Amino acid sequence: MEEPDVEPAVTVVPGADPAAGQLCFAWGPTEVLVCETRFGRTGGSRASRVFVFRKDEDIYIDALRKLFNESHGIFLGLQRSEEKLAGKSRKAHLVQVSKNYRSVIRACMEDMHQAAISARDPALQNQYSTQVPILSAMELIWNLCEILFVEAAAAGPLLLRLLDWVRLHVCDVDNMVREVLSSEDPSKHELFWNVVDAFVLQGRMDEARHLLSKEASANPMSMNMYRILDDLMEKMPVPSLNNMQTLTEMELKWQHWHEECQRYLQNGTFASSSHMESICKILLGDEDAILEKKELMTTWYHFLVTRLLYSHPTVKPMELRFYAQSSMDLFLGRECSPEPLDTILMAAFAFEIHEVIKECSIALSNWWFVAHLTDLLDHCKLLQFSLWLYCCAYLSLWQLGVSYFDYCPEYGRAYLELHIERIPLNTEQKALKVLRICERRQMQEQVRSICKIMAMKALRNNRLGSALSWSIRAKDSAFATLISDRFLKDYCERGSFSDLDLIDNLGPSMLLSDRLTFLAKYREFHRLYGEEQFSEAARLLLMLLTSHIAPCFFWMTLLTDALPLLEQKEVIFSTEQTYGLMRCLEDLTAGKLDKQKFQDDVETMKVEMLRLALARNLARAIIKEGTLEAS
Repeated sequence: MEEPDVEPAVTVVPGADPAAGQLCFAWGPTEVLVCETRFGRTGGSRASRVFVFRKDEDIYIDALRKLFNESHGIFLGLQRSEEKLAGKSRKAHLVQVSKNYRSVIRACMEDMHQAAISARDPALQNQYSTQVPILSAMELIWNLCEILFVEAAAAGPLLLRLLDWVRLHVCDVDNMVREVLSSEDPSKHELFWNVVDAFVLQGRMDEARHLLSKEASANPMSMNMYRILDDLMEKMPVPSLNNMQTLTEMELKWQHWHEECQRYLQNGTFASSSHMESICKILLGDEDAILEKKELMTTWYHFLVTRLLYSHPTVKPMELRFYAQSSMDLFLGRECSPEPLDTILMAAFAFEIHEVIKECSIALSNWWFVAHLTDLLDHCKLLQFSLWLYCCAYLSLWQLGVSYFDYCPEYGRAYLELHIERIPLNTEQKALKVLRICERRQMQEQVRSICKIMAMKALRNNRLGSALSWSIRAKDSAFATLISDRFLKDYCERGSFSDLDLIDNLGPSMLLSDRLTFLAKYREFHRLYGEEQFSEAARLLLMLLTSHIAPCFFWMTLLTDALPLLEQKEVIFSTEQTYGLMRCLEDLTAGKLDKQKFQDDVETMKVEMLRLALARNLARAIIKEGTLEAS
C-alpha cells in the first residue's frame, strides 16, 4: 500500500469566473474530491478557498507507517507463495499469514500506546490514544475471523481457540493477579476471590487451583471443601487438539463429570463457603451464577465463551450464531442497542462473511483492514460462497438454491453445507424437508446437527416424545440419556408415562444409550405386570436393579414396584431373588449408590414396608423351597 509523504495538494482550476465560482480538486490516497466554492468579487482576482474532505484521516499518522509498510510485505509474500502451496500445507500457511498480520497490528497498537504516553502535545496525545482502541478492535475481529474462517476450527478445538481468543483480549485479570500476589497474605486480599473467579471464567484451571491452595493453607477449616473442588477442577474434561478422543467420548466424560459436580452441590458440600459454592455453580454452567460475575467478564463475548465452556464444550461452528445471539441478549439486555463492534462480531459468529466486510467498511476509518482481510479470505476461497449465500438469502427459494449447488462441481457441496446451516427450522415439516435433502447427499454432520436442534426445541417446549425421537435420529447418546431421565423424573412425579407408543416401539434404538435401554425395559416390566406374567416381571425388575443401568434417583421407585409382587398369594420371588432385593435396599439406605438421605416420613415408611414385605417373602420362599426339596 502506498501513501503520500505529505498532505495532498489542492489543485485550483484556473480560468473560471471568480464571481461564478471555481472548481477545485483534492487528491487523496483512495478518493478524489471535487468541490465548488463561490465568493463575491472584492477587488482584484484571487484564488478561491478550498475545503478538503477525506475519510482516511488516520493514514496520515506517522505511527501507522510501520503497520502499512510491514503489512505490505506480508501481502506481497502471500501473492508470491499462492501457486506453490496446496492441501494441508496451504491451509497452515494461510493461518501463519493471518497470525503475521495480527502480530503487526498488535505491535502497532503497543507502539501507539507508548507514543500516547510519551507525547507532550495534547492534540497528538489525543490522536494516538484514539487509535489504540481501534487497533485493539481490529486485532480482536481479525483473530476471530482467523479462528472461524481461515483455520476453520472444528467442534472441540473450536472451544479451545475461542478460550485463547478471550484470554488474549480480556487482560484485566492479569492486573488483579499482580496486585493480589504482591500482597503479604494473598488469601486475605479483597480481590482474592475476584481473581479466582476470573481464572475460572476463562477456563484457567491450573492458576485458579494454585490460588485456591493458598486459601486452603490459610484456612484449614476449608481444607475438605478445597480438596473436593480442586478434584472437580482437575478432572474437568476438555476437548483435545490432537483428535485423541471423539466428540461422543468427550460428551460422555463431560456428562459424568457434570453429574458429579451436581451431586456435590445438591449435597450441600460447599454450603459453608459462598465463594466455593458459586464456583461449583459456574462449573455446572449456571447462567445466573455466571452473570453474577458480569463485571469480571466485561463483554458479552467473554460471557459467550464461558457459557460454552461449562454448558456446551463440543459446540459446532454452525451452532455458534444461536449461542452468540442469546449470550448478547442476556448480557446486554434486549433494550440495549449493540455497538458496531458487537454487530461485526455477531456477523462473524453467524458466518456472514459478506456482512463482516460490509460492517467493517462502515465502522473503520480506513480501508487497510478491510482490504487485507478480504484478500486473505479470497485466498481461502471463501468470498465466492459469501456471495452465493447472499444470493440465497431469499428464504422462500431455499429449496431451489439446493439444486444449483448440486451442479457446482468443485465447491458445490461446501456451499450447500453452509447454505443448509442458514435455513431457519421454523417447523418440524420444514426440518424434515431439510433433513431429507441432507440424507440423500450423505451429509451426516448436518443431519446430526438438525436433529439436535429440533430435539432441543422440543425439549424446551416439554415435548419429550418428539425430543426423544429427534435425538434417536441424530444418534446422540448423551442427549437420549438426558431425555430418558426426564421421562423417568416425570414418571416419579405423575406415576405414568407420556408418549407410550414411542417408548413401546423403540426396538433396536433402545441400544443407543444405557438409560434409553432402561426406559424401554422398565416399560416392558409394566406390560408384563399388566398381563399378569408376574414371574417374568419379577425377573426383569430384579435384572434392572442389579445391572446398575437404572439412575440412582429411580431406585426407590423400582423397589416400591416390587411390593405388589411380594404381597401376591403365590410366592413370586425365590430365596435368592429376595436376598438380591434386600441387598439393593440396603445399598440404597446405606447411601452407597447416591448418598441419599431419607428425611421425610413417606420415604421412611416405604423403606419399613419394603423390609417387612421382604422378610415375609423370604420366610414364605424358604418354606416353599424346603417343601419342594422334601417332596
